[in-house]
Amino acid sequence: MAENLDVLRTEKKYVLPVHVAGAVKSRLSYILQPDEFCRDQKPYLVKSLYFDSLSDRDYYQKCSGLENRHKIRLRTYGDGGAIKLEWKRKQGSKQRKQSLLVSKQAAQELIDGSYRCLLEYDDDLARRLYAIMTEQVYRPKCLVQYERFAYALATNDIRITFDSNISAQEGNFELFSGAVAWYPVQPPNLVTLEIKYNHFLLEHIQTALAPFGLSETASSKYLRGRYFSMGASVL
Repeated sequence: MAENLDVLRTEKKYVLPVHVAGAVKSRLSYILQPDEFCRDQKPYLVKSLYFDSLSDRDYYQKCSGLENRHKIRLRTYGDGGAIKLEWKRKQGSKQRKQSLLVSKQAAQELIDGSYRCLLEYDDDLARRLYAIMTEQVYRPKCLVQYERFAYALATNDIRITFDSNISAQEGNFELFSGAVAWYPVQPPNLVTLEIKYNHFLLEHIQTALAPFGLSETASSKYLRGRYFSMGASVL
């Protein structure tokens, strides 16, 4: 039986100079604990393989800022961690993310463009993604990796993440290979901060963040990852 994870929450993004991100991280360290992937207080590697339709529908919907849009990706966390097929949908001011845990063999079949493996999971999400990816001719479009340090709090499902050294590849989609030739899609002096929560962000966390005067942005790792093929901005 597949494990299906489903979260609906607010997500806010900020792009910060590395020294500002360091100050924010230091301040949060007094009130929050790192998540389970941050072993020995160190960041972990995240890799995401993004799929899109033959006409790049998801890319253009993101560019146009449509209120209701989605993206589909395979994602790995750390070394030898879980492999998730994720369907992320923007619904008004919130993001809904449904995740299906898949085997490495199934993930490789998806990378190769074969989606019938999804029918082997007794799961509504697997069947829905199979229908979307086959009917709309989804294919791998770009591979993105970055280093993430995250704080987590069970209350209101709060997660605050710091993503650095964001790089991509549009010609090699081997999610499990260590021989991918990456190129940077975010300047090394910048860090992407994401603040995610359900219901509301706790007041003491808001107070800790207030001195930094954070300015929200619409930063997208997927758009950055399409830098060469689509001319997306790396800033």
